Amino acid sequence: MAEEKAKKPKKDKAKQAGDAADAKGAEKTPKPRKELKPKVPSVVEKRYHEECVPALMKQFGYTSRMQVPRLEKIVINTSMKEALQDIKVLETAVEEMAAISGQRPVITRAKKSIANFKLRQGQSVGARVTLRKRMMFEFLNRFVNIALPRARDFKGVSPKSFDGRGNYTMGLTEQIIFPEINFDKVSKVNGMNVTFCTSAKSDEEGRALLGLLGMPFRTA
Repeated sequence: MAEEKAKKPKKDKAKQAGDAADAKGAEKTPKPRKELKPKVPSVVEKRYHEECVPALMKQFGYTSRMQVPRLEKIVINTSMKEALQDIKVLETAVEEMAAISGQRPVITRAKKSIANFKLRQGQSVGARVTLRKRMMFEFLNRFVNIALPRARDFKGVSPKSFDGRGNYTMGLTEQIIFPEINFDKVSKVNGMNVTFCTSAKSDEEGRALLGLLGMPFRTA
């Protein structure tokens, strides 16, 4: 039996190496790439490049398109004292803010303890979400054309709420002005602050930019 086993033909080492190389090459064969759909700019983004940039260059005498101020981000934040006693109130506010912005917000926590307010350091007190690029332009479009006109006794927004560096902050008293919120499921009306951060160097430039993007400033 030992002689029969010894007489069995052995595979050629070169052939074995070739088979291994073929198998390795088959494993490394790149998969076909999926076709990427072209990104369609939003209405507000298209308006900025086609209308706002030329108008701002003419108004302020910019010599390059890179000098034109632009909207960098939109920050939405809210805080509520009820969250100190009932964390479910904050969870509901987070869900509502996610529906409004289309992006999951982060929980904001207290930076220090304040005994008079029964506040402990690290305790959850609010929520914040930061929107950029496409999400930012889409939110601005819905905010200006749909949400603001639904506000009670709306007569335009104040043109004086700038911080001196072209950034604009406004407060909302009710989250129900957004159509994404189902009024029948709202247990408590909450307010929020919306901040529009721009690259403008002055309030005048920031006001002109937001006005051209559709922000309805009061004239009187």
